[in-house]
Amino acid sequence: MANLIPAIDISSSGLQAERTRLEVVASNITNSQTTRGPDGRPYTRKEVIFSPLVDQAGASSKLSGVRVSKIVDDPSPGQKVYMPGHPHADAKGFVTMPNVNIVDEMVDMMTSTRTYEANLEVIKNARQMVTEALGIAEA
Repeated sequence: MANLIPAIDISSSGLQAERTRLEVVASNITNSQTTRGPDGRPYTRKEVIFSPLVDQAGASSKLSGVRVSKIVDDPSPGQKVYMPGHPHADAKGFVTMPNVNIVDEMVDMMTSTRTYEANLEVIKNARQMVTEALGIAEA
């Protein structure tokens, strides 16, 4: 039964990391048409970078979950779209759009959602196993 607690902890860290990823994807989608941010430039797509959590107990180290190590800007350039009437158009009538591709964001959202669901299922199954083990111990 003690071996199930680390599984729940690892899945819990996955839930937290995927929640952050979903928040970043939502922000990217929300700002996909923002041509001017506070810095005067088009919105820049954000990406979440995960890193493993390593438990350094004793002489050995073992993986104990995942964490968001940082959120970085995607360096790819935004697409230039011809919109001469747009207030942010340059002298030639082109507007630099954010570097957000809605299809990519939807794929990231579906992947993150499925990973979140898988982590929830691990926690549910571990809880069920603990409950059954306690039922056996009472018998």
